[in-house]
Amino acid sequence: MRKIRSGVYGLNPLLDGGVNENSTTVVIGRSGAGKTTLATQFIRRGLQEGQEGVFVSLDENKEQIIREAVEMGWSDILEYLDDELLVFIDASGREFSNFIRKELPAFVADWKGSTARIVVDPLTPVLWSTKDLYEQRDLIGYMFKQTRKVGTVLCTLEEHGQADLAGPETVIPMYLADCVVHLKLNSNDADPSRLLKIVKCRNSRHSPVSHPFQIVRGLGIVIQGVDGGRPATVKTPSQLRQLLLTRSMPKNVRDALDKSLDGLTDADFRGLKPEEVLDLILQEYQGA
Repeated sequence: MRKIRSGVYGLNPLLDGGVNENSTTVVIGRSGAGKTTLATQFIRRGLQEGQEGVFVSLDENKEQIIREAVEMGWSDILEYLDDELLVFIDASGREFSNFIRKELPAFVADWKGSTARIVVDPLTPVLWSTKDLYEQRDLIGYMFKQTRKVGTVLCTLEEHGQADLAGPETVIPMYLADCVVHLKLNSNDADPSRLLKIVKCRNSRHSPVSHPFQIVRGLGIVIQGVDGGRPATVKTPSQLRQLLLTRSMPKNVRDALDKSLDGLTDADFRGLKPEEVLDLILQEYQGA
């Protein structure tokens, strides 16, 4: 199974090297857990590799998604739009079963074999479009099968149950997906904590435990504690900048990472060692 880089710092080692090509991944989490951030990182990584990206929005409109990406520090998304490498399909407000049955086949016919990255954010309205469980399974299964013909698919899914993955909306997507990633958010404290766990990944080994992560402006999701990390006494963006200069990487990558650190303070790297962040970044771009 060929692997592609996820774009999420620290996630590839947990998936035995990356996301399986032409597979379907479902990212499940409560509101605010980081689902759209992870999805945007995934599609941006493909764009950096010259792959086309298709972002199917079933909730927020195109302008809102772009605005959130720019606020995260990913203004390069505007360039990909101008170059027509990134395409948005705004399916919000539509009758979703009709969209999947009638419009999706034409899209697949046009894009088949393009090795694009496809994001569906969120998958929840598809499930809400019908209460019949058999029809839900049929719709989701059909959508997964069709979109895999275009490339590698990542869908987000809202979690509404009180216990982990206990909501009825998670059962069918979890069963049909090739890979399931659960983003847990503990928002009871003033300083919310987040954990990432890979629930399953077909045809690939994966980490069986939960991993803490943070969302850092300019970098996105950064998973902590992956492959250890060397101790550090200073945890500042300036030290990370100095470390970037000591490692070999393409100039465009170095410049982009250097720009990502603009405006960050020590507080943005709570618990993260600069050496550890650098190692995760190098894992992502090694051999690129």
